[in-house]
Amino acid sequence: MQSREQILEMLTQILVDEFEVDAEDITLEASLYEELDLDSIDAVDLVIKLQQMTGKKIKPEEFKAVRTVDDVVSAIEGLVKE
Repeated sequence: MQSREQILEMLTQILVDEFEVDAEDITLEASLYEELDLDSIDAVDLVIKLQQMTGKKIKPEEFKAVRTVDDVVSAIEGLVKE
């Protein structure tokens, strides 16, 4: 079972490595689209990376409501509990 902190670390690593986001910009409150400058294509890529990391299938519609880093952490937390 992964903690929220571990999930946030994984997510931070992906955002820094794959999307060239500055680590210091990644906070739970940060907006993926406004503050971290991701677009819808990045969001799809992010879902794919998260699926690879968690080994869980993520339905795109589950990520439609995701707006902040905290939303992503919560969504992943829900997946890994299943």
